[in-house]
Amino acid sequence: MKIKSSPARKAFLVVNYFFLTLVMCISLFPLVHVFALSLSSNSAAQAGWVTILPVDFTLDSYQYILAKPEFFQSFGVSVVRVVLGTLLSIGLTILCAYAMAQPDERFHARKYYVWVFLVTMVFSGGLIPLFIVVKSVGIYNSIWALILPGAVQTFNIILMLNFFRGLPYALTESALIDGANHFQIMTKIIVPVSKPSLATVGLFTMVNHWNSWFDGMIYISDTAKYPLQTYLRNVIQSVDIASIDLTSVGAMTNVSQKTVTAAQIFVAIIPILLVYPLLQKYFITGMTLGSVKE
Repeated sequence: MKIKSSPARKAFLVVNYFFLTLVMCISLFPLVHVFALSLSSNSAAQAGWVTILPVDFTLDSYQYILAKPEFFQSFGVSVVRVVLGTLLSIGLTILCAYAMAQPDERFHARKYYVWVFLVTMVFSGGLIPLFIVVKSVGIYNSIWALILPGAVQTFNIILMLNFFRGLPYALTESALIDGANHFQIMTKIIVPVSKPSLATVGLFTMVNHWNSWFDGMIYISDTAKYPLQTYLRNVIQSVDIASIDLTSVGAMTNVSQKTVTAAQIFVAIIPILLVYPLLQKYFITGMTLGSVKE
């Protein structure tokens, strides 16, 4: 039987959809503006005529950045960092969260370890001690200096820990009775039904690695090894790009600091924009439906 909506319910839905649409437009405006700016001419960008549509459409800014090897070199560093950092972080987080999710009768000191991790969220050793550690272990000015210091995030451990503890313990108990060890239980039972939490942690880790720029300035001394965001930060704050060598790109008079920076920023966010739709469904889908319930 179809239930009719009351007038108050219909009014609520109208207001709700209007509000969410407004929030969506406000959120998308900076992205659309940067894209329009990257496709506009130098005169339009300097005069401030560009809003959400390109003015004097041109692709000269993208042609300019395609001719810059430094941009793609930094882009490659960020890709390697995201891939290695995400895989390492997810693997370590799974190992730690699985141990912390065990019942107290199987892991008697579990609560103390959890408190140790929680303390690290409130107190930090500071930037200088961390820099000394990175320098001492010999990973300074290498890709590992961007990956290892933040490989294990307490927030991600707690997030996955809570998800693991929400799984029916009968799944683990039945596997133990059948003779499976903890590694087999973790890889063949827990991880396959934990795709929502893995996708969430993976997305957080990927975005954090891709958007991070400060650690590149601290731990990398060779500009050729800069990640993309550190490179873009230097480009935005540098005055060298204001004097672009137009002869190397065919005398493109539509290229300026604003348009080139906008084009680089837009190209830099494309990978994250492509990843979000692939992982979005795991945020709203439960993978334990139909499993054993206690």
